[in-house]
Amino acid sequence: MRISPEHRLRAALRVALSHYVFNGLSVAFGLLLISAGVHGWLGAAAAASASVGVIVTAPPDLPGPARGKFWQMLPAPLLGVPLFFGVQMLHPSELALGMLIVPASFVAFLAMAWGKRGVPIAVALMFSMVFSMAVPPTPGVDPLTAALATTGHFALGAALYVVYSVVANHALNARYRVQSVADALLALAALMRVQARQFTPVDLQGPPAPALAGALLHRQAALAEQLQAARNIVLESPRTPRRQRLAGMLLLVLEMRDHLLACELDLDTLKAHPGHAPVVVGLRDVLHHVADEMERLADAMLIGRRPTAFADHRPHLAALRWDEVPQPQPGPESANPSPRLLARGLADRIGHINDEALRMIALARGEAEPNLAVVRANWQMFVSPTAWSWHPFNGLWRWDAPPLRHAIRAALAMGVGYAVAQALPWGTHAYWILLTIVVVLRGSLAQTLERRNSRVAGTLLGCVLALGLLSMHPTALGLIVCLTLAQAVAHGFAVRRYLITAVAATVLGLVQSHMLHAGSSTAFALFERLADTLIGTGVAWAFSYVLPSWERTQIPALVSRTLAAQALHAREALALGQLQAVDNAPELAWRLARREAYDSLSALVQATQRSLSEPRAVRPPLEPLERLQVHCYQLLAQLTAVKTMLLLRRGHLEPERLQAPLATTAEAIGNALSAPRAAADAAMPPRVSPGPEPLPDPFDAQLGPWLLRRLGLAVGLAEELRSDADQVLQSMNTKATDAQPVAERSA
Repeated sequence: MRISPEHRLRAALRVALSHYVFNGLSVAFGLLLISAGVHGWLGAAAAASASVGVIVTAPPDLPGPARGKFWQMLPAPLLGVPLFFGVQMLHPSELALGMLIVPASFVAFLAMAWGKRGVPIAVALMFSMVFSMAVPPTPGVDPLTAALATTGHFALGAALYVVYSVVANHALNARYRVQSVADALLALAALMRVQARQFTPVDLQGPPAPALAGALLHRQAALAEQLQAARNIVLESPRTPRRQRLAGMLLLVLEMRDHLLACELDLDTLKAHPGHAPVVVGLRDVLHHVADEMERLADAMLIGRRPTAFADHRPHLAALRWDEVPQPQPGPESANPSPRLLARGLADRIGHINDEALRMIALARGEAEPNLAVVRANWQMFVSPTAWSWHPFNGLWRWDAPPLRHAIRAALAMGVGYAVAQALPWGTHAYWILLTIVVVLRGSLAQTLERRNSRVAGTLLGCVLALGLLSMHPTALGLIVCLTLAQAVAHGFAVRRYLITAVAATVLGLVQSHMLHAGSSTAFALFERLADTLIGTGVAWAFSYVLPSWERTQIPALVSRTLAAQALHAREALALGQLQAVDNAPELAWRLARREAYDSLSALVQATQRSLSEPRAVRPPLEPLERLQVHCYQLLAQLTAVKTMLLLRRGHLEPERLQAPLATTAEAIGNALSAPRAAADAAMPPRVSPGPEPLPDPFDAQLGPWLLRRLGLAVGLAEELRSDADQVLQSMNTKATDAQPVAERSA
């Protein structure tokens, strides 16, 4: 499908106004400010070392909450300064320097144990050693004196940048909040468009079901990750009215995600009836219209413009009626709804998405107030902790711990890369090979392969771009501007799209080398940089197979976590007692259980996607894993539909009649998910059922029969989910058993 110029322009504008571009510009401005200040105070040599201190300290400077920013930034310079000094002292001795690099790399990469918070710390510590190698020794000066002076300037730049980053993050906090909500809206709109593809008539069905299911799983995982990043910023200290509105909008995104998940319920049943096309196409159009409105709202927020009013699609949904053609009436033994009721139910569930979108627009326009009770409760309960803990480090010391194995393989790769660099005939920029290993070698093979390809392509493009730039013979001021922009792009896109970072980093390195060594050959520097990149990526790629942590080793724990989270969510979602307090006090237990259900499922989806890049012999069973993930989302959808029924009709319910089936269903789901299938069947309570009579209209009659139908479907999905999990675990155990005799024979 051809992309229109208008669409490309909107996409480019979203990138230009995104939080990662603003963050990159902030880092580049800090580098320019500190370098210029130190240059005016202590001279050019001191400014060069101080700029290295800024670059080393910058990786942890990412958009985040203001609380704990200082402590997030502190470990990089605190641990990086001694490493920088050690390399400076050992620079004349190749052997001693290599003996420092290998164990220091092992210690630095142990920071990966802290997950996403630890990755930039590990990168910063490696940068402190690698860039220290790039600082040329001072001729005619005592080595100790020169090392102390250079390290002092490095520490000065690092310390100044820590202070600057805290101030800059505080100054940009309001902008980061807006950008985070806008990103969440764009991710929601993207998921909505994929979901709308399910509302395609049977005779016009596009991609096969597995491809569409995979796209949905990918979008769901991406939205879950985006929501957690946004929660950490938006839900922190929502004290002002503007912050409260943004927090309320983010919470509405969570509600829209639930309704979006539930809107597909009964869709396949409806599509089994002839004549479904007009209704299904009408529902799909509404989803596309709401997705358009969410994108326009995000664009308005990024630009700083008041969003336009949102058109209410409820009248259009109400006009969608099933054409009354003669249909066989369900017999007394059937409890299947008629197509008319199915169409009306689907339209109503999509109507809930429309209603939440209307509330979202009203909040953004300042025409409505957020639910402050929910906002204040979510402030502290749903923001990730910012304090450092020793618990991840204490849990490292197992041979099968992925961070430990990655630290060992990274240290070995750095040792081999350093030895190769010393043996090369040029050897003037040995640090580039080590730098390539640091940025390419990741914890999983999938991430390493992605970084490998991006690094090689980015270096090639960066060399061409730098050659064209330097051939224009720019002035010193022009080169400084280029350096600043390259640093902004390299930092801003490091996590988002590494190919762009690789291009910018290559331009940054070549221009900086040109400024420091004006008499050297630019063409040879380009050749050297390309060769070093190929060698570094080759070493990183080879060592990704050393002590590998295949995703299959993590799958059993992730499956267990997912099942436990689904059982907990079912118990909290079906707790009838919460309905009496929903308008007064937040349902914290249910909201926390819902977050864990989505987060655990997102982690499982991402691990499964990463395993696709691994050798076939070590991949987990992909087919049952995908079925398990699909059934998890379907179970969440059924429980969301039940929760919505209870909330919307709570004033007309008879709690004493619903208590027993809700409790029975929660117990049945818990038993099904907490034990293997055989044991679960023995402890399974009788499944609730609406009985053999046809279902009445849920909008005109009692809710009971429809509620019982949903509960029965939820129990059935829990049983299928347990069966999928057993099949996954059994298949993995069988592969592990088959592999043992091979290992024994090879031994």
